[in-house]
Amino acid sequence: MALRLYTRFVALSTAVLIFAGGLVTSTGSGLSVPDWPNTYGWNMFTFPLEKMVGGIRFEHSHRLIASTVGFLILVLAIWLWRAEPRQWVRRLGYLALAAVITQGILGGITVLWYLPDPISIAHASLAQIVFCLTTAIALFTSRGWARTGALAPDDSMLRKLTVATTAWIYVQILIGATMRHTGAGSAIPDFPLAFGHVIPPHWDAKIAIHFAHRVGALIATALILATTGHVFYHHRRRGELLRSSMLLLVLLSAQITLGALTVLTWDGRIHYIINSLHVVTGASVLVTSLVLALRAHRSSFAAVRQSDAAVGRVPPESPAIGGGPARLVPPTPHAPPAGPNRTGARA
Repeated sequence: MALRLYTRFVALSTAVLIFAGGLVTSTGSGLSVPDWPNTYGWNMFTFPLEKMVGGIRFEHSHRLIASTVGFLILVLAIWLWRAEPRQWVRRLGYLALAAVITQGILGGITVLWYLPDPISIAHASLAQIVFCLTTAIALFTSRGWARTGALAPDDSMLRKLTVATTAWIYVQILIGATMRHTGAGSAIPDFPLAFGHVIPPHWDAKIAIHFAHRVGALIATALILATTGHVFYHHRRRGELLRSSMLLLVLLSAQITLGALTVLTWDGRIHYIINSLHVVTGASVLVTSLVLALRAHRSSFAAVRQSDAAVGRVPPESPAIGGGPARLVPPTPHAPPAGPNRTGARA
């Protein structure tokens, strides 16, 4: 129980970190603290609160939140190592720890090298992977995941749709990160048209990146509608699939609205709250699509579990969730062997 709650807390904390990172980029505060890992020569954790003014407030807060999330994931990896019997889930914890450490290093390089676009984009993209990993761990340790194992849907079309949708949403986020870090967010000032046209009448590099992000949003929307429509039509009785689909549609609507407001509220600088909400909502769309994809592939995980049970790794009747490893129940030592019954046939 405690482990399940903790994994959800870690995933939520990762979302908060992504929002904080969006605030740094949206306010142009990336170089407000020019040194790393210190803050103006101070240890990060002893920097005076009264000096957190202007852009320093956003950048230093981002560092503190990132350090906290890194520590939380370290605890999660250790906890999974001690309490989780499924080796592949433990490995996800180790992978999440390695990813968040790499994320911190990229953040430091971003500052020390004065915000190079490729490093900044990689930093933003890896944040999404960390969020996906922590969300996946929270799903795999949940009661619902164990409860739906025997009822996993066997729908190859749904599996293909969810994988394609999740992959494209991540590509779309990469395009969005490129747009943000190259300053192309305001390259097209109107919405839904582009300079009053469906297709921009003139082009440069920033306009091309911005327009690619809009086209990518249309493709992502079409894929999400196709995926959720398939669930509603073929799996409307599957509560775990239906809930994920409905949440995905709500988040998609919010994301489109925030994207439009990001453009329409431009007044020389994109409103940083709206823009940061756009970033974290996009990340939420990604992980919700990932959860739906993992649930669509539940039969594959069930096969892995049966294979593990066959060799004695995990007992089939005792799914490993919560705070401790599952234990195999030894056979009764004095159970009599099966013998012939009254008709002479062996029982």
